[in-house]
Amino acid sequence: MQKTGGISVIIPTYNEEVYVGSLIRYLRLHTPGHIQIIVSDGGSTDETVAIASREGATVVKSDKKSRAVQMNYGASFAEENILYFVHADCLPPKNFYPGIIKSFHDGYSLGRYCTRFDSKSNLLKINAFFTRFDWFICYGGDQTFFIKKEVFKQLNGFDENMAIMEDFDIVKRGRKSFRYAILKDKVLVSARKYNNNSWIKVQKVHHTIVKMYHQGVKPEILIEKYKQLLDYP
Repeated sequence: MQKTGGISVIIPTYNEEVYVGSLIRYLRLHTPGHIQIIVSDGGSTDETVAIASREGATVVKSDKKSRAVQMNYGASFAEENILYFVHADCLPPKNFYPGIIKSFHDGYSLGRYCTRFDSKSNLLKINAFFTRFDWFICYGGDQTFFIKKEVFKQLNGFDENMAIMEDFDIVKRGRKSFRYAILKDKVLVSARKYNNNSWIKVQKVHHTIVKMYHQGVKPEILIEKYKQLLDYP
């Protein structure tokens, strides 16, 4: 039965034992109202599932390791009328709960936060600065993503044919018919992708993948290209 007034958080995971427990505890600590935490796992071989279960999250196991599939599957268990998709290595701002609720009261149907990285790198500070703008490159899931459950259903959720950039795609589709909010508070994002590569390498790869996406390259080719170009845990 769907409830009202709360948030269902969906966390897609695959071998996220380092992050998932602290994220769940953080979400509960900074929630003044009702929150449902759903971990949608893609077949982790580490302790992700055990840790999430121990921390009291609802753990569901997707038949396929795919972020789009896992997030849609997790959302199917949501009891609240607001869905909030959060990557395991991200920490929303402490006031995320009232911020999201207020955005819907203000007439928005979907939206995201801005970014700051867990790094002192000045280059990443520049990256974070630009997430305040309504640019396509800032539609990624690192900024977290919230949406009314009814709107999510109208959009048919994430496109499960997309092995990459599913978050960019749903925002692009959603903004055509619904108001899209960019909240100025910041999500703390892991810099592990940049730590494993270099800032310039990541920027070049992102530019390449986004360009291929706009050219209509098939999702399976995009994900293969991404894996070839970037060392990402």
